[in-house]
Amino acid sequence: MKKDLLHSILIYTDGACSGNPGPGGWACVVATPEGKIKELGGFKEATTNNEMELIATIRALLHVKETKLAVHLYTDSTYVIRGITKWVWGWKRRGWKTAEGNEVANRELWENLSALVLARGKKEAAIEWKYSRGHVGTPGNERCDEIAVAFSKRQWIDLYEGPLLQYSVAIYDVPADCELPEMRPKEVKVPAFSYLSYLGGEVCRHRDWADCERRVKGKSGAKFKKAMSEKDESEIIKTWGLSPGTTIKG
Repeated sequence: MKKDLLHSILIYTDGACSGNPGPGGWACVVATPEGKIKELGGFKEATTNNEMELIATIRALLHVKETKLAVHLYTDSTYVIRGITKWVWGWKRRGWKTAEGNEVANRELWENLSALVLARGKKEAAIEWKYSRGHVGTPGNERCDEIAVAFSKRQWIDLYEGPLLQYSVAIYDVPADCELPEMRPKEVKVPAFSYLSYLGGEVCRHRDWADCERRVKGKSGAKFKKAMSEKDESEIIKTWGLSPGTTIKG
């Protein structure tokens, strides 16, 4: 265990949601250098997983708001870490708009979290954001997940508050690798080359799905498919049992 961790506040947070959106729960475990443990958790009727992750983080930082010690905060939410360490600055500059010009989701929560982070400053009371991969056996993460899931299902669970020596969770067994996983590239939607329909022995080409749908909707025996290229059109026609040289109208 790193020595600086023993002289800092250790926090684990997690959120859970049944349905996303649906009923959700949040949880956090706070360990202090004095050897005290505090578990917190809560429920919300209609929410999302991201909202629960944010609320868990906010409630944990509110709990240690008056302390002046550094904080090591472990979460399995890349959304929370990237949001508070990177994205939030651009959102603020754009008046809480995304790069695409949309309203930032969970804006009020992001404003609350940002204020808590800024209030701690950049020196002795600063927050170190640590990524803890979920469901790999990390004790603190597993305990938070257990609490959050229980709250999301409205199941009773005892929340511990007391000395570290009597705590059954090996909270200081922190993950060695806290690197964030690489961001998945946004899927680029390639426009369709055409939409084909086959009805009454005649194949037609349509520019968009709406036009294709008007021809085939409710028609018995109608066939239709999206083509991504001219070659794709030929292959589709073959699967319909027609010859490659079949005339396509439209």
